[in-house]
Amino acid sequence: MTKKIMVIMDEIRYIDPVKDTTLAILLEAKRRGLITFYAEAGDLSLINGKVKAYARRIDVFDDQLKWHQYLEDRPTVPIDLSEFDFVIMRKDPPVDQNYIYLTYLLEFANNAQTKVFNNPSSILETNEKIATNWFPQLVPNTLVSNSKNELMDFLNNQKDIIVKPLNQMGGRSIFRVTNKDNNANVIFETMTNNSSDFCIAQRFIPEISQGDKRILLIDGEPFPYALARFPKENENRGNLAAGGKAKVIKLNDRDREICSIIKDKINKLELVFVGLDVIGSFLTEINVTSPTCVRELERSTKKNISGAIIESMLAK
Repeated sequence: MTKKIMVIMDEIRYIDPVKDTTLAILLEAKRRGLITFYAEAGDLSLINGKVKAYARRIDVFDDQLKWHQYLEDRPTVPIDLSEFDFVIMRKDPPVDQNYIYLTYLLEFANNAQTKVFNNPSSILETNEKIATNWFPQLVPNTLVSNSKNELMDFLNNQKDIIVKPLNQMGGRSIFRVTNKDNNANVIFETMTNNSSDFCIAQRFIPEISQGDKRILLIDGEPFPYALARFPKENENRGNLAAGGKAKVIKLNDRDREICSIIKDKINKLELVFVGLDVIGSFLTEINVTSPTCVRELERSTKKNISGAIIESMLAK
């Protein structure tokens, strides 16, 4: 019997089809003859312990002008998620309250109706910035705090730091601050919302000039090539969304060591598809919500990463 799957994502009409990893996964599902349904977060509801979605069938194309087509209208009656062989959660951050509620709903489905990838409860457990501290031997000097005084002390000790929010992606609201920066206080006030919100600070890693590497893991195993992202001139962020440039490079021994150290934890959490950020010899993020860079790596290496992702999900 033909497998039926559903993907949850942001509005597909606004994606960049050249770069979008979710589109790559959907294209692979189409090549394999899977019946694919599409839903956005607002299409889901929990009714008497069962999760349902106003999902509709979708077709996708590897085309920069027309990359999707709905094959039916939005249904008038929501579909029980047990009708799908599995669900792929690809909603982008911010991990705000509504995102958290969505994962709560999907955990009901994952426990009683169908498999959801990545595991919803593990997405909640794995804050992409904080989770690196499960492996303190792999991270640069790090502080998570909502105290601007603690942040100032950390800056005075480290001299040069990066400060990031805990719930964003794509390089949003990232600051580099040095101990000579007269704006440090106001940056810390802004990042903590006057000591109300937590943020993360890390010692600045000069090796960012050699690239911020995105390493993809499938079932804890690394793809042998990474996408090294380089900041544009007068920038500290290598993120492609922030204008960074990219080059595909082979993993080195340290990259493989990092992957080996975190593998058991990732697999225990049923995080099938993960993106690591590595700068120099340091792990800086563990991306579990909607890891990217598949299309860039597939184009350069001619390897079918999307196929490996789908294979892993089908096997479970």
